[in-house]
Amino acid sequence: MLYKYAREGAYIDFILINQGEILMDNKGSKYLLIILTVLCTVMIVLSSIQSGAMNPIRNAVGYVLVPIEKGINTVGTAIYNELTELRNLKSAYAENEELKERIDVLEEENNRLKAESLELERMRELYKLDQTYMQYPKVAARVIARDSEKWFQVFRIDKGSEDGIMVDMNVMSGEGLIGIVTEVGANYATVRTIIDDESNVSAMSQHSADNCFVKGDLTLYEEGMLRITNINKSAHINDGDAIVTSNISTKFLPGLLIGYATDIEINSQHLTKSGKLIPVADFDNLQEVLVITQLKTENGIVDPVN
Repeated sequence: MLYKYAREGAYIDFILINQGEILMDNKGSKYLLIILTVLCTVMIVLSSIQSGAMNPIRNAVGYVLVPIEKGINTVGTAIYNELTELRNLKSAYAENEELKERIDVLEEENNRLKAESLELERMRELYKLDQTYMQYPKVAARVIARDSEKWFQVFRIDKGSEDGIMVDMNVMSGEGLIGIVTEVGANYATVRTIIDDESNVSAMSQHSADNCFVKGDLTLYEEGMLRITNINKSAHINDGDAIVTSNISTKFLPGLLIGYATDIEINSQHLTKSGKLIPVADFDNLQEVLVITQLKTENGIVDPVN
């Protein structure tokens, strides 16, 4: 029984102590609340009665907060400027890429238009050449390859026997004769031009009809000229005369312009004259040609039967 009472007494003491601590905590909170209330009231009264009384506090707060605000504003402005500059930079980069793409498209279109313009000009030249020699039927062809690295002395075209092309048919470009067909396949043909060392064209002066020969000479063609040989001493072939294929040629149709005579002089033996010829065709850049689909034979001009 004593033990029981002792336990009950201890329990009661514990409860009393806890209640005392709770009361102490409540009193502390009340005191803190009262102090804060009084402080706020005093500050409100001072602010309403005499605003100058708060100046020291305001100044003290200002000394602390103003530098902080300035620092924050400076950092914020700097960050904003950096972000704005970065955004502008990204925009400028995107615009620059877009402009590059547009420039590439425009350059490609410009190159295409230039190519088409040059091709149109060449087609006009071929048409003009066709009209100049309307007496001869012709087939237009494109140059697809050449056997020489420097000039078009031997080249291939994209027309062959299927298109009516035959060996020994004359080939023209620019303003006149450029060569003759030497080999024919089903869909291609090989042309040897008059600048080749093996070429020898029977020609004449368009003005006087005096005969001569135009010989290919690749060495001389480096100066842009060919040779004129076998001119009779009494022939009237002078500088500037137009030289055309002659009527007595066995392979070349008559009257095709080859070029213009220059540097005509009597040879050292005083038996014949010789000189040079400036060809009318451009053998540096041949792209399209006309093939005359008639043949010159010993019996005259014939139309081949396909």
